[in-house]
Amino acid sequence: PAVTGAVLAVLFLLWRRRRAGGAGRVCVAVLGDLGRSPRMQYHALALARHGREVALLGYLQNRPHRDVLHSENIRLVPVAELRGLRVGPKLFQYVLKVLVQSVQLLYTLLRIEQPSYILLQQNPPGLPSIAVAWVAGLFWGSKLIIDWHNYGYTIMSLSHGRKHPLVLIAKWYEKLFGRLSDYNLCVTDAMKKDLWVNFKIKAVTLYDKPASYFKETPLDLQHNLFMKLAKDYEPFKPRYYRAVSPGAEGSAFTERDGKSGNVVKTRGRPALLISSTSWTAPSYLSALTSVLSSPDYERFIKEGAKLPALVCVITGKGPLKDYYNGLIQKLHFKHIQICTPWLEAEDYPLLLGSADLGVCLHKSSSGLDLPMKVVDMFGCCLPVCAVHFECLHELVKHNENGLIFRDSKELAEQLKMLFLEFPTLEGKLHSFRENLRVSRQLRWDESWDQIVLPLLGNKD
Repeated sequence: PAVTGAVLAVLFLLWRRRRAGGAGRVCVAVLGDLGRSPRMQYHALALARHGREVALLGYLQNRPHRDVLHSENIRLVPVAELRGLRVGPKLFQYVLKVLVQSVQLLYTLLRIEQPSYILLQQNPPGLPSIAVAWVAGLFWGSKLIIDWHNYGYTIMSLSHGRKHPLVLIAKWYEKLFGRLSDYNLCVTDAMKKDLWVNFKIKAVTLYDKPASYFKETPLDLQHNLFMKLAKDYEPFKPRYYRAVSPGAEGSAFTERDGKSGNVVKTRGRPALLISSTSWTAPSYLSALTSVLSSPDYERFIKEGAKLPALVCVITGKGPLKDYYNGLIQKLHFKHIQICTPWLEAEDYPLLLGSADLGVCLHKSSSGLDLPMKVVDMFGCCLPVCAVHFECLHELVKHNENGLIFRDSKELAEQLKMLFLEFPTLEGKLHSFRENLRVSRQLRWDESWDQIVLPLLGNKD
């Protein structure tokens, strides 16, 4: 305690000695991969749009969106990712990792130009980022804003159980240091209520909203994307294509006339399903395998139902991808094809805007966060089938913009209902898409300006 007090006293004196500054500068910090943290990229872009100088801090494993890279007001501040700590028992490894990350993150935060705000992503690992950001805020005289995406201790409990000492320490830690923030954002009203009831933390709900580039994809751009993917992935290649004019070209879904250049959808085309995963969560992947290995959809076709062939695209990148690709290759279907491409950041919204149906198998560890992948799908007016969990109703309205299912059998029945007589412009699938078009939900920029901008005050 004495050492801690002395360190805090020194930091306080250093802060008092610094002249007032940092107006207009914000540090957006992620103790994770910036390329796979779209919400924090959106925060940075919104701040830059309002003239703020932004230091976007985190790991640079995957390339952020080109709008972030091209913004004059955003500077990327890389944090070296910690790898290779394999000395001693697991508990010792974890403690050592937290200590090294603390020093590493604090060193990086103290080297940037003085910010007036530190906006921290609280999405695991929150340990040690909240405490470190708070100490850096003391040094700089910056206000700390925590954006709560989920709880770190609930993620840890998936592996260790709710009563494990590490889980209990992580919960105590989040509760203690979360209260030291100046402002708090969260992703659902359910989380807002939970933060207050259990942590006594007041938060403002900032729902995930799609960025402006998530929208329905024009047919000619769809065709260009399908032709690009057809070079590497069999399901996108034409099945029964026959060139009818010089220069004509086709994919499994679209054809371009060689003379007029017009693009049309291929007759008898398969339906395009899209899902997304980080290939890390075992619960998600076991559900995914269960859905893909279900014979129900094939059985419906054998029984005479007028259903299309399916192309299931599972996007994402992660450590278990090769393992599950091996399992997928052992599945033999006549009417279903599965591929797992890694898409460039600019191609992902184009594919969402070209798909017929989204499938979400995300289950929240806390039951309090919502899948951002569904938000992006809705931005593209793409109907969704999503697996049930507690607060999903805040996003997916059953029988209005999509369907909620509880197991693979129920999903198969929903696919049968939605794709019967496909691609007719009648039925539930079409009405869901029309409802999404009519709803005209707020985009991220509009929502951010209403909720976050007032917290920051004037730039000067």
